[in-house]
This record gives sequence, C-alpha cells and structure tokens, in this order.
Amino acid sequence: MKRILAPLAGALLAAALGSAALAQEPRQVTMAVSIPAADHGWTGGVVYHAERAKAQLEKRYPGLKVVLKTSPDGASQANALEDLTAQGMDALVTLPHNSDELTDPIRQVKEKGTFVTVVDRALSDPSIQDLYVAGNNPELGRVAGEYIKERMPNGGDVVVIRGLPIVIDEERQKGFDEGIAGSQIKVLDRQFGNWSRDDAFRVMQDYLSKHPKIDAVWAQDDDMVVGVLEAIQQSGRSDIQFVVGGAGMKDMIKRVADGDKMVPVDVLYPPAMIATAMELTAANFYDQNPIRGSYILDATLVTKDNASEFYYPDSPF
Repeated sequence: MKRILAPLAGALLAAALGSAALAQEPRQVTMAVSIPAADHGWTGGVVYHAERAKAQLEKRYPGLKVVLKTSPDGASQANALEDLTAQGMDALVTLPHNSDELTDPIRQVKEKGTFVTVVDRALSDPSIQDLYVAGNNPELGRVAGEYIKERMPNGGDVVVIRGLPIVIDEERQKGFDEGIAGSQIKVLDRQFGNWSRDDAFRVMQDYLSKHPKIDAVWAQDDDMVVGVLEAIQQSGRSDIQFVVGGAGMKDMIKRVADGDKMVPVDVLYPPAMIATAMELTAANFYDQNPIRGSYILDATLVTKDNASEFYYPDSPF
C-alpha cells in the first residue's frame, strides 16, 4: 500500500508545483494606444500623459506591453490601426482624430475580438466600443457660466470665444448658456477661435475694437486664453476684470495657484484622461474588474485652494 501511495503522492506534488509555476507566470497582454500627434497644447498633454501611463502600467503589470502610436491626421491614424492589428493586440485605447473618419477602421479592429476603449471623441457608432472615457463638455461650459454669474451678481458684459464648429463646441455653448441663465449677464459677441492662440488673439483684438466695455471673457480652451491675454495686454485696456478658460493647461493652473486676478479659476478638461483610459483598460485584464460602459470625468472648477492637485510642471501643456 505504501509502495503504491508514494509514487502517487510524488506525482500529485509535481503536478501541484507545476500548476503553481504556471499560475505565477504573468498574463501576457498587448495594449495598443493610438492618439493624435502633438499638434497643439492639449494633444501635447495627451502624448505626455500616455507616455507616462505606459511606463507606470508596464512596471505595475509585468506581462503588459503598451505600444504607443501617434498620427498627424485621420488617414495616418487609420493606417496605424491596420499596422497595429497586423502586429496583434488584445486591447486598443484610441483618441480618434475624427469620429466619422475613424469609426469604420476601429470597427475592423473590434471585429478581431479586441477590447476597444475610445477617448474624448465619440464614434459615429458607439456600439463598437467597450469603454468610453471623456471629459464633460456640457459641464465645462456650465461651470464656467455659473462662476461668471456668481462673480457678477448685478450683471455684466461678456464676450465668448468659441472653439471649432463641431459637436463639442455646441455642447460647451449650451452648458454655458444654462450656467448664466436667470442672470443679467449680457453676451456681446461669440466668434470661433478654432482652439488656436493666434486665432483667439485676432478675435479678441476685434472684440476690443468693437466693444468699448467688456467685463469678462469666456474662452473654451486655455490655449486660446493665452492669445486673449496677449491681446488685452497689448491694448492697455483695464476694464476686463477676468478671463475664464478650460482644459487645465499648466500655465493657467500656475496662474490660478498664484492668485492671478486675470485668471482666477480654470475648468478642467484634462488631457490626463488618456491615462485614466489606459488604467481602466489594463484593469479589465489584470484586476478581474469587468470594465464596460462610460466613464465621464468631472469638469472641476480649479481655484487657488485646489490648484496644486492639478499642476503637472513637466507636462508640455
């Protein structure tokens, strides 16, 4: 009896040790990250946070390989997705250049069984994505509008610099109008600044020449605020009390932290959302967390009291 059990026990022990060795092997996962190249401040921030998250996640999960690809335009991004698919990937995290143009290329990735996370710019067919991570565009406008209303309870004259004529801009505008509703705030003018410093500079120059009194400025993006402030400084005008922007550019966060009267607050639409998307996608594979649906970040009002929480001195944005 002992002679029979001894070999059996040895076999069972060997099997158990083999199973333990297999269990300790890190799960091998390839995550592709496809994002626009750093063609302006905000996308520069996206690239920075993606690279930072790549290093952190590969250290946290030894079996994870993150392949990061940047593309200068939609066509290049579609080609990059083809190349990434050919190389093989388990997950795709992507911020599309253009929703309409990239919907079908991303659909083809999904049809290969890939877990798909879309960031910021929603696809024309949202059923393709497993996870959607974005900032809150309506809230960005509403929070800015409510702050201006609170700062000027007796009303005031405001000019608005819009972004681009796309859905995101419309959502932010609608939110802003809701934020100032019921107040005596008068919007003197609304023009597109195309999320560009130079274009916003020219728009603000036009406003300053047309309107002898301006109390405050709302610009949808911090890049545009840079142009707005330059135009105001060159004009020598002292009637503008403050400018409210959005996104979380480090220069604007620093101004808020320092108590700059012209930039008393900022509204977050952080490029760090790409890192959030990558972390959630990795958790789907490694932490046994079923990650599905939408994750919408708050449009936090950044003030002098909390600015240090959102300041990234090494970021290009």
